[in-house]
Amino acid sequence: MADNNPETDSPIIIGCDHAAYALKDKVVEYLQSIGRSVEDVGTHGPSSVNYTDYGMKVASAISSGKNKCGILICGTGLGMSMIANRYPNVRAALCSESFSARMSRLHNNANILVMGARVIGESLALDMVRIWLETPFEGGRHLERIQMFETL
Repeated sequence: MADNNPETDSPIIIGCDHAAYALKDKVVEYLQSIGRSVEDVGTHGPSSVNYTDYGMKVASAISSGKNKCGILICGTGLGMSMIANRYPNVRAALCSESFSARMSRLHNNANILVMGARVIGESLALDMVRIWLETPFEGGRHLERIQMFETL
């Protein structure tokens, strides 16, 4: 299994619903400020949309191998994590604090970071993105565990 290390040159694909477009724009701005290439699949405004449409765009790109890592944001993060984890090869981790963001990479090799815009603030979100991007997958015994659920 490949380490979908978010520190690669592959563009980070990002999507959100109407509840999270403002935070998504801040995350995109941050990613670009640190020199990361971003593929923003929307949404781009406050008009009500179905989170599933954007979750499926990001998860599909990760599942197919088109992109190595992604970020999804909705109001709580719950819906996005549920839709994303239905796709093969996707390990979407819903995180609400920095420790979980770090561990999702270190032990679970998460390839999608999911956040809730109505749950966390901008400062915490940007810190979680930074930590998630900087944390490598530890491998070892954790790889064996991941391989167990990827065969389901």
